[in-house]
Amino acid sequence: MFLINIKLAHVGRLLMNLPFILDITLGLIFIYLILSLLASEFQELIATLLQWRAQHLRKSIEIFLAGDVQNSQEFRVIQLVNQIYANPLIKGLNQEAKGFLALLPRRLTWYMASISNSFRKKSLKLQFTDTVFGNQKHSGPSYIPSQIFAKTLIESLQVQALVQKLSESRFGKFKEQKLAEIQNILFEMQEQAKTNEEISIFLNKMYQEFTEVYANFEEIIWDFRKEKTNLAVSINHMGQSINKYINSFQTNMIDDDVSNKALERLKFIKQNSFKNIQQVIAINGLQPNVNEVLQSINRGSPVYEEIKEAIQDSDSETFKALDNIIDTLPQSIVQTLTIIAKNSQTGVKRAEEGIDFLRREIETSFNQAMDRASGVYKRNAKGVAIMLGVIIAASSNADAFHMINRLSKDSAIRNTIINNAGEILWQSPQSALNLDALKNQTDLALNDISLPLGWTDTNLKQQVFSQKGGIPVFRHLSIFAGWVLSGIAIAMGAPFWFDILNKIVNVRNSGKPPNS
Repeated sequence: MFLINIKLAHVGRLLMNLPFILDITLGLIFIYLILSLLASEFQELIATLLQWRAQHLRKSIEIFLAGDVQNSQEFRVIQLVNQIYANPLIKGLNQEAKGFLALLPRRLTWYMASISNSFRKKSLKLQFTDTVFGNQKHSGPSYIPSQIFAKTLIESLQVQALVQKLSESRFGKFKEQKLAEIQNILFEMQEQAKTNEEISIFLNKMYQEFTEVYANFEEIIWDFRKEKTNLAVSINHMGQSINKYINSFQTNMIDDDVSNKALERLKFIKQNSFKNIQQVIAINGLQPNVNEVLQSINRGSPVYEEIKEAIQDSDSETFKALDNIIDTLPQSIVQTLTIIAKNSQTGVKRAEEGIDFLRREIETSFNQAMDRASGVYKRNAKGVAIMLGVIIAASSNADAFHMINRLSKDSAIRNTIINNAGEILWQSPQSALNLDALKNQTDLALNDISLPLGWTDTNLKQQVFSQKGGIPVFRHLSIFAGWVLSGIAIAMGAPFWFDILNKIVNVRNSGKPPNS
């Protein structure tokens, strides 16, 4: 019973001291709120001057394309990223000021960033004078939407151009095959009817009309190469040309077995090759899928040899561009795209659908990579915030232990802080979401408060007096530990301290508890 009475008395004293403890806590939180606002302004200024976000985005893209950090500085990776950043879609995201006066702040930013980047490890194959954003560029976008990145990467790989070139090659072979089949029919008729003068006259006429078919086919191929028509329309035009030829053949033919067999074979070619256009395209592979296109960027693959044979002589510039893509493309991205392309074959019938699937998969992978990069940036920013917080704590002499001691002994400071904190919460209940408004309110409050920090003679005397009698080394260590503790608290950020301040004030005033 005696022990119970002692415990009840202890609890009673604790409850009686609870408002006093809350007042000290409230004062400490208010001080850290003010210093956190100052730290956030400094950190934002440093991040802007050194272009941390833009540089981190660039580095994250290099790692994404390289597959890991170790290979992110390879020449091929840097070259590909430079090519992506040179795309008008990406360049349009980087808004820069125009004019001499407007460029002065930006030039200061470039200069500060260049000093920071001078310590950055560079690829041995890159020019020493190259900037972090490549191609002598001093700035880059701080954010790239996944849709724009995926579209830019596909454009850099020239997937659409490769699809067109493969289609042209296979469509050209298809044309030659059909013309050869018709020509063979005429040759066989000529062999079988050497002694028949009437058939010879008929064949001469058919040969003349065959040259017209040949010319029509060449014109159709030319229009397709110039992208004036698509595959379906081109094949339909070929079918119309052959149908016209068959009608002329049937009108002028001699009614005998040789001519009738030749007519049936011509009709079979028309029926088999030009009736169901989509089936013809699929069977003959006239429209290559994405998997085949991406195989073309692997030297030694059958598709590479096919496209090499098709365009090396007729379109040397395109072949050089293909070789340049192969030379600059990192192996990791080749493997990744190949896996994605193989997966795209399920349920995908057309090249356009395959490219759309490829683009969506790149967007998904890019978003996942940027989520991880965002986490890394936040961790790095938190480390910088702690260092900056310690610097601010030391420069403002924000000794946590001294501030607690002053707040516990000086009721005037406590009451002033409490009144101003309540005023800020009353005027700006949503300031946790608006740091500018919160900063303005705290600036006004500071005019009425003499906070227990700074390097003034009064504060230093109080700080030293509060530790009088201790060993000098320990006194200095205590001050340093107080700075470090304050630095960590400052790094928590103004929104964090404002939220805590709001809750403490509610508890102290015995108001309605805040929503959890």
